[in-house]
Amino acid sequence: MSLINNKSKYGLLSKLFHWLTAAGLIVQIPLGFYLVDLDFDQTRVDIENYHILFGLIIFYATLIRLTFKLLSPSPDFNDNAFPGQKILANLNHFFLYLALLTITISGILKKLFNGEGLVIFFKEINLTYNYELSEQFYSIHILANYILIGLISLHILAVLFHKFFLRENILKRIL
Repeated sequence: MSLINNKSKYGLLSKLFHWLTAAGLIVQIPLGFYLVDLDFDQTRVDIENYHILFGLIIFYATLIRLTFKLLSPSPDFNDNAFPGQKILANLNHFFLYLALLTITISGILKKLFNGEGLVIFFKEINLTYNYELSEQFYSIHILANYILIGLISLHILAVLFHKFFLRENILKRIL
């Protein structure tokens, strides 16, 4: 198995980044929903710290993944792709990446404008407390999460559409 992508399959690095991100989101999204209903006590602080840690790991992985994507383009589409399929797939991937970055950046800014410090890229960052900005970034964080869930659903539905309606197993390219 090749480390980098070729014309027909994703390489090992792309597969690892894809499935590590998926696994992280399987943990991260429910954890975020769980946090919303918790009282402000030590349990919430502990769970929020894990949520932040997982979020930053996904953020760093996404940045590395985007860099790698620029250096190792995605495999070609099959000849039986319907018109516009490549555009739709590229748009979905673009918005998936945008949502992942928006979620993390808005979460970071929400925390920082809440008067809390955060270590990003090995540097401690602190901003002046600003309740209004903190709340705005929290709203962006929530909205971007719902958009991400919709995009992930669309991504999975596209795989199922290919499998059952077009009779092609595109999932095997990323397994």
